[in-house]
Amino acid sequence: DPTSALQEALDPEQNTGFSDHYHEVPFDLSSVMFITTANLLDPILPPLRDRMEVIEIAGYTEDEKLGIAKQFLVPKQTSQHGLTTATFGLTSEALKRIIRDYTREAGVRNLEREIGSVCRKVARTIAEGKKPPRKIGADAIPRYLGAPRFTHGVAEEEDEVGVATGVAWTSAGGDLLSIEVNVMEGRPDLILTGHLGQVMQESARAALTYARSRADKLAISPEVFDNRAIHIHVPAGAIPKDGPSAGITIATALVSALTNRPIRHDVAMTGEVTLRGRVLPIGGLKEKMLAAHRAGIKTFILPERNRMNLEDVPPKVLENLRLVFADHMDQVLEVALAPRQEPSIVAVA
Repeated sequence: DPTSALQEALDPEQNTGFSDHYHEVPFDLSSVMFITTANLLDPILPPLRDRMEVIEIAGYTEDEKLGIAKQFLVPKQTSQHGLTTATFGLTSEALKRIIRDYTREAGVRNLEREIGSVCRKVARTIAEGKKPPRKIGADAIPRYLGAPRFTHGVAEEEDEVGVATGVAWTSAGGDLLSIEVNVMEGRPDLILTGHLGQVMQESARAALTYARSRADKLAISPEVFDNRAIHIHVPAGAIPKDGPSAGITIATALVSALTNRPIRHDVAMTGEVTLRGRVLPIGGLKEKMLAAHRAGIKTFILPERNRMNLEDVPPKVLENLRLVFADHMDQVLEVALAPRQEPSIVAVA
């Protein structure tokens, strides 16, 4: 079992006389520094992980990928395919489109493959005696790579009741996450759909308890909880979702549906919620803010205790986002909810 061997080799208390079963001789490994890498931490057993100092390295941001492509990937692929800068080039917008619509990764391996695919088709065009465009723009990319393979979340177009915009962290970066809540006539029930993990289901139940405990202050009729079914859904049901950072987003969508107050469409948020309505810190803040900025979000609500993590966020993102630091749900609702929608009255002569 390699795990058992690694546990012994990495433990400084017992690796002074590590015995190799092939050579049958002991080795002193106490002064050896082992460096291991992994894409995911979950499969590593806790006893083995406890013997390591974990250093998490974030994936490249979109701007970093663009810089790498311009300085290294495009020149490399241009040379390998027999092209020159006089016959081939990709605009910055074209590279951004490849990054957004044709790759979804933390690194740039697939990005290099897609650039190479464009180069091969340009080289074939030249070999056929045709003259390709000197610079390939964003609009021409589908002609070379086909239909876009991925889509990124965008901000909602208008304020809606019961629809809140959150942000999620994935191994390939951040993305927007819409959370929908409907309140229906029927026996009291909480329905959760959208392939939610255990922690996210608990966040939904905590949000419901918060809303119920503060019904008077939020102007929610207590009878709603006795004769209504509440359905919470997170779209893209085929994709598993988990984690506590959608807590305040679920709570906001829930309060919006119960009070008939729309949620501002240009507001995104992240943070864990407690039964008392406190907002707790989350991880992956840099990637989440980059996703919100890319989607056109104007206001971003985040936990007060995450203020110290802003040093990793690019200045351009900080300049274009209005940041709201919250330590309680009252502050979140004050910013996220628009005035209550009243039923329209039509006068008939």
